[in-house]
Amino acid sequence: MQDTYSLLREFADSWALLALTLIFLGVIGWAFRPGSRPLHDDAAMTPFRNDAATVPVARAPAGSAAPRIAGCANACPDCTCAKTLEALK
Repeated sequence: MQDTYSLLREFADSWALLALTLIFLGVIGWAFRPGSRPLHDDAAMTPFRNDAATVPVARAPAGSAAPRIAGCANACPDCTCAKTLEALK
């Protein structure tokens, strides 16, 4: 009968190596699968999510010449949306 070290070493050199290689290839395949691009782009932009340069700008309503920040009604007494739009220009 073999000692425990030799048995575990033989297992690690064969089946464990094969299992870890298959897990590695599976993770790489999952990361580069088709359709995962939007998830990776969203994760890449997480640090910049609240920057002024990435604030979504809505189209101006018909008859209005000024662009607006999406979701802003420009009704605040100290509205900073106009300053943000100026900084984007």
